[in-house]
Amino acid sequence: MVDFNELKNKAQAFAADHADQVKQGITKAGDFVGSKIGDDKVNPVEDKLHDLVDKAAGKDDLPPPPPPVVPPAAV
Repeated sequence: MVDFNELKNKAQAFAADHADQVKQGITKAGDFVGSKIGDDKVNPVEDKLHDLVDKAAGKDDLPPPPPPVVPPAAV
């Protein structure tokens, strides 16, 4: 039986140990695809993938979003 938590933990450890190399690979692949279909279509995807790698590696430096503002109830 496959232990998916173990696989997730291994993937996170790999991303943490090799985040720069993974992001370099994403950039190289993005450059190749961008030359074929246009960088304007590929660059946003590259940015999202870089953020995903950072998040998986535990290097997400962004602060948590603020809590939603709930308007007071009308009386």
